[in-house]
Amino acid sequence: MASVKIVLVNHKRKKDGSAPIAIRLIKNRKPSYIFTGNYILEKDWNASERCIKKSHPNSTRLNNLLQKKLSEAHASLLDAETSDDSLSTKQITNKVKRKGNRVSFFEVAAERIERKYKGGTFSVAKSELSILCNIEEFLNSNSREPMESVIEQIKDRRIKRMVNGRKPEHSMVDDIKAFAKKKTLSFEEIDTAFLNKYKSFCAAYLGQKTRTITNQLIFIRTLFNQVITDGEVDRKHYPFAGEKEKIKITSGHKIGLTREEVLMIEDLKLEEQTSIWHTRNVWLFSFYFAGIRISDVLEMRWSDFKDGRLFYTMNKNEKPVSLKIPEKAKIITELYKRKRKSLDYIFPFLHNANPKNEYDKFVKIRNASRLFDKYLKRIAEQCGIEKNLSNHIARHSFGNIAGDTISPHMLQKLYRHSDLKTTVGYQANFIHKEADDALDAVVNF
Repeated sequence: MASVKIVLVNHKRKKDGSAPIAIRLIKNRKPSYIFTGNYILEKDWNASERCIKKSHPNSTRLNNLLQKKLSEAHASLLDAETSDDSLSTKQITNKVKRKGNRVSFFEVAAERIERKYKGGTFSVAKSELSILCNIEEFLNSNSREPMESVIEQIKDRRIKRMVNGRKPEHSMVDDIKAFAKKKTLSFEEIDTAFLNKYKSFCAAYLGQKTRTITNQLIFIRTLFNQVITDGEVDRKHYPFAGEKEKIKITSGHKIGLTREEVLMIEDLKLEEQTSIWHTRNVWLFSFYFAGIRISDVLEMRWSDFKDGRLFYTMNKNEKPVSLKIPEKAKIITELYKRKRKSLDYIFPFLHNANPKNEYDKFVKIRNASRLFDKYLKRIAEQCGIEKNLSNHIARHSFGNIAGDTISPHMLQKLYRHSDLKTTVGYQANFIHKEADDALDAVVNF
């Protein structure tokens, strides 16, 4: 059984000497505090009676308020322990804090995105912030209006966001803070009907594909799991349990280039030091190392090369990697050796990045990736390649050419996968010989 008391938290004193009054909850010897927002000096606190002395000018009013909060905390604690005796101190505290209040979905989401941003995972923060924008558009839309009208409204609102005069490096922070203040959607409102309407909105009005919509449902589910674990929302409101909303992750076709197509890219005549020339070099460099992510390629420095090997740490999972430098990759690095220093980036796209600003580096990598997509399409046209040549297809191309000629365990190492099952599932996209032979054996009569 947990205990609840009113206390003066002396270790949280302000500069003027006043300390906060809080409701202290203890379970299994672990304390947790619910701060009331009131501060007083220690001389005005009766420690034995746990109340404010009459010497304080507002003692009567404040003591009545504290007793009310204590009574509410006792009632909430009793409800919480009756429903689930295994709740931790933190979970019970969260239930007490939220008693009578509905948890704001936008507030919880913004707190998560802010943590991602401060942790330096800007790409995740950006994509999750985009999901919040989509949900806001859904709430603001009127499904009874014609589709064209709703789409125009969405465009107008998004254009206003883009031209509001904020500096790019601050826009994400400002948007996070703006969403943190929104109270228009509670978790209890997100039920199966809400999710079905939202999926239809994303498909019809935003033109999103199934996988994009699935990613948004996963984000919503992640937040639900968080608030339920923290004791802020009752599990009965979980819309992904049992026969309710089921998230199915589908995988599209992974199509890579052939040896002949890669050779055409290698042999393509391009003017040196132009953007399209750099794009071809970055893409091939990624391919030569089994499809290293383009963002990792751009962050590689000369100091990452030692004794004929490449040593680097993947940004996605922070795995250390050591690979022999293929001869074709050496030829590309020789093109950039003129003014190199050991800490310089190999490729020029981050040369002007602020070394003390991780977000500035993220923006420049994002801009470079967009530039690559544009020039890779031009390279494909010049080579007569009809496949969608993109940044990520370098990895697919390596898998396609490798086929079943390399063992899964070796491919797992080259791909930097944590689980062999991931490698087997990924490579299954490119192994066709047995199925093709089986098909021929039946129909070739």
